Amino acid sequence: MPLYKRESGIWYYDITLANGKRIRGSTRTKDERQANELHDKLKYESWRQVNLGEKPKYLWDEAALRWIKEKKGVKKSIDDDISRLRQLPELREVYLHDIDRSMIMAIVNAKNCSDSTKNRYLALIRSILNACVQKWDMLDKSVYIELFKEPAHRLKWLRPKEAKTLLSFLQPYMADMTEFDLATGLRQGNVFNLRWRQIDFMKRVCEYYPEDMKASKPLVIPLNDTAMNVLLKQLGKHEEFVFVHSRNKPVKSLNYKWWKEALYKAKIDEDFHWHDLRHTWASWLVQNGVSLYALKELGGWQTLEMVQRYAHLAPEHLVKDAIKIDSIMTGDCHNLGTVNKSEEEVITVDTMRKMLKDMEERWWIDGGS
Repeated sequence: MPLYKRESGIWYYDITLANGKRIRGSTRTKDERQANELHDKLKYESWRQVNLGEKPKYLWDEAALRWIKEKKGVKKSIDDDISRLRQLPELREVYLHDIDRSMIMAIVNAKNCSDSTKNRYLALIRSILNACVQKWDMLDKSVYIELFKEPAHRLKWLRPKEAKTLLSFLQPYMADMTEFDLATGLRQGNVFNLRWRQIDFMKRVCEYYPEDMKASKPLVIPLNDTAMNVLLKQLGKHEEFVFVHSRNKPVKSLNYKWWKEALYKAKIDEDFHWHDLRHTWASWLVQNGVSLYALKELGGWQTLEMVQRYAHLAPEHLVKDAIKIDSIMTGDCHNLGTVNKSEEEVITVDTMRKMLKDMEERWWIDGGS
């Protein structure tokens, strides 16, 4: 049965080659004549591959499956990749050499999501196609894919009162995890997958191994009273996992329905995500005088640049450093090295202001030259 039609009306081919290899797939058409033409073309190309040694052609499905197999256990976000691949049924049973930019953009643009989310799809498709060319020799050349320009994201964080309100509307087990996250700043996966063997109640620390962390580096989190109290409430619920849901089974994923309901009742923007709890934790610390370096260490960030986004939240804490110039300019600082400390040569703040005013007046008189 070289050609057959499914309930959808689409024709499918099933070809067995001389060497015994069997190839099957969709013709992507309901027209029997077009399906027959494609069938004959595929059979001819397959014959050339077997008898003339031409390079075989591969399906998107084969490339996607190979990507999953290679990245499983290596890429921490592979589950996200799998989820996105399932949302790309239009590419199933399509030959790699038939995939072009217009096809990709049409598929992605048809999705009702933000440009940021569309970029995640585009980046995944691009990575797989590049691997087909550079690593797997499944494709001669890749497709140029340009990502959408994403707007600068506003840092989202809750005020303490908002956080308390949110906790009051969450399911009890979700409230515990949320409170623990607000107390520690841990990423979602590190909270959901937390095990008792990682907790040292005597030292008041929580230990994470390299394979647990996004940066693949070990991290020891000091536990404050809030975090400790949340942990104590979980004792006896499960022998391995710290957090369990209402049926005392480990929490594998966030219940988005309950999360959205709690946000609505707490009058918090619906685009507030779980990861924003980490931003909230960091924002609270910076606003209460914690240095960016200390924040980097507590949060497990690799570089200071990664925490610079929080610097603007506490400019008042720089005042104590800025006012040190006052003592220098008024002559009260005694370790200025080569500065002459005689009273006649000290430039006071008032004198400096007068000098600046005179300079400004002369600038206007001279026409700004």
